[in-house]
Amino acid sequence: DQYQDFNGNNIMTSDGSGNITPNATGIKNTPAFRAKASSSFTAAHNTNVVIPADTELMDTDSKYDTSTYRFTPSAGKYYLFAKSTFQNFAADKVAYLSIRKNGSAIATFTNGIGVSDDVSNFVANIEEANGTDYFDAVILQTSGSTQTATSACYFGGYKLIGA
Repeated sequence: DQYQDFNGNNIMTSDGSGNITPNATGIKNTPAFRAKASSSFTAAHNTNVVIPADTELMDTDSKYDTSTYRFTPSAGKYYLFAKSTFQNFAADKVAYLSIRKNGSAIATFTNGIGVSDDVSNFVANIEEANGTDYFDAVILQTSGSTQTATSACYFGGYKLIGA
């Protein structure tokens, strides 16, 4: 079955079993992507490090660049999210995770723990893009020494419809 607008354009199709596939760009949550770090990496004390999310798990419109770790979507509003995990993080120190737009933080999550242990941060934000804006995710830690972030670090996002 095909559902069309008044001009005969296919808006969506159904396979007859209840599975619907949107065809119109305006009703798709794309572009969408999710990428993760392929291996553990280090972060020096008090230094912003872009999460090296070099393994694409999904990239519907080729808007994510695995060499710069940047998402450069078309114009619209986007839900963006990121996660970081440090191994054996130093006691009584702080780990930060930020999503940036054009190099400036737009959302940051801060996590400090009282004992040496693994520490994870998650941050999410809704942000508008103009078609030339780019987004990335960065970590920063203040342990006093270099720390190891795990391959569990990731960055993702998708376009919101109806927003």
